[in-house]
Amino acid sequence: MAAYIIRRLFGAVLLLLIVSAVTFAIFFLVPQLAGQTMDQLAAQYVGKDANPQSILAVKQNLGLDQPLYVQYWHFIKAIFVGADYKFGPDASHCDAPCFGYSFKRHVEVWPEIIARVPITFSLAIGAAVIWVVSGVFTGVVSALKRGKAVDRIAMGVALAGVSLPIFFTGMLAMGVFTVQWPLWDSIEYVPFTDNPAEWAWNLIIPWCSLAFLYAALYARLTRAGMLETMGEDYIRTARAKGLTERVVIGKHGLRAALTPIVTIFGMDFGLLLGGAVITETVFSFPGMGQYAVKSVQENDLPIVMGVTLTAAFFIVFCNLLVDLVYAAIDPRVRYS
Repeated sequence: MAAYIIRRLFGAVLLLLIVSAVTFAIFFLVPQLAGQTMDQLAAQYVGKDANPQSILAVKQNLGLDQPLYVQYWHFIKAIFVGADYKFGPDASHCDAPCFGYSFKRHVEVWPEIIARVPITFSLAIGAAVIWVVSGVFTGVVSALKRGKAVDRIAMGVALAGVSLPIFFTGMLAMGVFTVQWPLWDSIEYVPFTDNPAEWAWNLIIPWCSLAFLYAALYARLTRAGMLETMGEDYIRTARAKGLTERVVIGKHGLRAALTPIVTIFGMDFGLLLGGAVITETVFSFPGMGQYAVKSVQENDLPIVMGVTLTAAFFIVFCNLLVDLVYAAIDPRVRYS
């Protein structure tokens, strides 16, 4: 088991390094291949009153006049030990983990990301609980009632959930519950530490809107897995041994059917932690997703880099947890 965990940890660290290198190349190498110069990149730090002297000074202070591999090394080094930047006459120290300074706001990127992570995490964790519980439960019931009215209704709703985009269901829910039936005067994020009740109340509609899409997919996957599993020989053997139907379904059938669910959940939850872009934009939540959208619109390269690498970390971390859960569910994977 220890060797399995070490292999997975090594693979996760290696994957993060590869993602960081590819991301750095996309944002620094590709623009150069397209014709952008480092002077143009440095001019974004100077502002509207850029002149050759100020651009040259920024290039030297930020290391933009150095080879690309040296810039990448400084970027990785700053994440672990911090870095010093000089904009004009004043020098600034960026504490680790340092992702640089925003082009437009001239503030450190990492504190801006940290301030938005609780918003995105609040949205993701609540929606994840709803979609996993409702999706798996619906899939199991639908499989056990195959061909009956319950199965047809559940799969019809699941098909609608998969087909309808989140921006449609989110805006429809807002229109219904804030205008047509005004149970909410408005929907805005309230920090959990300020008021836990208001925090949960304002997140109910975003949670349900986001969970509707994922729950539908999980229901269909669970149903397919249960239909396949319940026809296996070991299920008939368990019944022949006199085990109750609850034990057969819960311990033997559902456990095997959950393997693909665990896989896709690791990806989905990691992506949401990286930024629920559409949901946060629809409900105007200042989380990671909305932060990324605004940064792309403003061409604020350091923020886009920081959000991309943070999202990659969450995805890799969640997939590492999935690998460890696999080892608990199926001991055979420990030796693969």
